[in-house]
Amino acid sequence: MKISAYLKERSAFLFVNVLLFLAVSVFLWVIHVPAWLIILLFLCWFTPLFTSYALEFWQRKNYYDPLVKNAQLLDQQYLLTEMVEPPDFLEGQMMYEILQSTNKQMHEHVNQHKRMQTEYREYVETWVHEIKTPIAAAKLIIDNQQNTAAKGLYEELNKIEGLVEQALYYARSSSADKDYLVKEFKLRSCVTNVLKKNAKAFIYNKIQLELAEFEDVVYSDEKWVEFILNQLIINSIKYSQADKKHIRIFVSRHEHNLVLHIADNGIGIDEKDIRRVFDKGFTGENGRAFQASTGIGLYLCKQLADKLHLGIDIQSVKHAGTEVTIIFPKSKVTLLEQ
Repeated sequence: MKISAYLKERSAFLFVNVLLFLAVSVFLWVIHVPAWLIILLFLCWFTPLFTSYALEFWQRKNYYDPLVKNAQLLDQQYLLTEMVEPPDFLEGQMMYEILQSTNKQMHEHVNQHKRMQTEYREYVETWVHEIKTPIAAAKLIIDNQQNTAAKGLYEELNKIEGLVEQALYYARSSSADKDYLVKEFKLRSCVTNVLKKNAKAFIYNKIQLELAEFEDVVYSDEKWVEFILNQLIINSIKYSQADKKHIRIFVSRHEHNLVLHIADNGIGIDEKDIRRVFDKGFTGENGRAFQASTGIGLYLCKQLADKLHLGIDIQSVKHAGTEVTIIFPKSKVTLLEQ
């Protein structure tokens, strides 16, 4: 709080007092009042005024300066109200009461939205579990039909099931940091589960799969990792080339981490799009061309990987292929330290 700003705010009152004093001084001089008496009047008039201003300025400066400093230091400035002490002057007390009232209403609105979000998530989870039953039943019926149309329907049902699962994980993504369990599991087993889920898609699209031999153990939440892998595999299948389709899965080992590679020879990603593929809703040139991209899959992969403290990266060359890497810490201790 600057004294110049404080005095500027009270300049009108000071100006009126100076005018009044000058008018009184002129009157006293006209009636031949001694100069020392006029000076004494000046001291009696302005000394209490400036003393009260000085005390008021000091009082407000000691209160507002730490308040402004704390607000600048806080990452979440809405928490400032929790640090504000009740002031001992009227204007500050009014401000304090307004801040407390505003803070209370803000918490009520936040809690209301949290309840709505929880209800929405519970509804989505229930809906997903309910819709999986007719999807599974339809797939079972199609399994008994051996014709091209049945295969096509089976693939479409797989896509529906994938989108339903995506909706479930999207609803859960906001609370993924509270809904995961870090444990040791075999990475190959996780990869194999995802490949089995997409086995018919590989056959239907005539994609050659090359799965390297690896028996490495990683530390993370197996369920969430399976979802990330499934989204990446689905993308590799969706954007495969017309001929000689090929997907290769292998690992590379480093001092502090293990890297899982998923490489394909698909249509690739344009250089101008590669930095935005993890943005929510971004579909890029490929998404517009295929008209089946939601821009949610890779966004979810990135969000979940960040919450699991896993690295994820994409390298791609247009018309040559794409390689996605997922980086796992080699020990649980390394993961927890992050």
